[in-house]
Amino acid sequence: MPRVLSGIQPTGDVHLGNYIGAIRQYVAMQEEADAFYCIVDLHAITVPQDPKELPRKSLELATILMAAGLDPARCTLFVQSHVPEHTELAWILNTVATFGELRRMTQFKDKAARQAEKSVSVALFDYPVLQAADILIYQADEVPVGEDQRQHLELTRDIAERFNTRYGETFVVPKPRILEVGSRIMDLQEPTSKMSKSAESPAGTLGILDSPEVIAKKIRTAVTDSGREILARSDKPAISNLLAILSAATGKTVVELEASYEGKGYAALKSDLVEAVIAYLAPIRTGYEEFCADPDRVREVLEEGATRAQAVARETLALAKAKVGLLPRLRD
Repeated sequence: MPRVLSGIQPTGDVHLGNYIGAIRQYVAMQEEADAFYCIVDLHAITVPQDPKELPRKSLELATILMAAGLDPARCTLFVQSHVPEHTELAWILNTVATFGELRRMTQFKDKAARQAEKSVSVALFDYPVLQAADILIYQADEVPVGEDQRQHLELTRDIAERFNTRYGETFVVPKPRILEVGSRIMDLQEPTSKMSKSAESPAGTLGILDSPEVIAKKIRTAVTDSGREILARSDKPAISNLLAILSAATGKTVVELEASYEGKGYAALKSDLVEAVIAYLAPIRTGYEEFCADPDRVREVLEEGATRAQAVARETLALAKAKVGLLPRLRD
């Protein structure tokens, strides 16, 4: 089976967009690939985090991922900082990555533009190289990506190819596995903006752990478009988004849904959407509560995952160190 690797930051609250756009696809991938899923806490600290809150959020994310269907018997789930080989390989890869490449990274430019230059950390500038190490240290064949990460994967491919050319074949050059088309879920209050963990107002974001009452309130107060037609069109971004969510929650196509709402109003759509989303997320809420009742079980899963991941990472790191000519320890 091909090996896939994906990382998720333990920041903000996991929302419906995260689940539809990525997590549910990760669950499917563990059936057809040797899947490694990493909670990337080292990436999270490229911007200031609360040291007391970060470990709690990491554990919460692991619990949500397991509740959503990631099975430690079928995938490797672990925390990035529990496998120090990531950072050691990142330093080696820094010797083949270039300043110009990192300076062109769109996400860095966007984030840096929102901060004073003197407060932008070197880690924020350099984190695409750590991301490359996350991928290459497991010799991943494929990496699930959306459009916002495509540039970083291209950099990873360039770094791998340059290293292989300079030192001999060492790393698998990973290919992108494009996440399901149409999985982009938008903010309920700002339907031209993607649903986000960092949204200024929580009213537009459906949290995966929101109570049924909160889900109902957020959907009923979601903005709509002018007119009454329930159609997915470019001039109706709000209704298009609600139809996309309902399609994901029910398994029906948008075309089927459009036909079923012919002659009906927005109230009917919202009412059905409330019911569908509550039912869609109910198993995850139930699973989350069960895992929360036994937190040691989640910690054990992460420990076992780190052990499996480190066994692979050590081999790759040893190969890379030998290729660049680092003297090995006598008793390593």
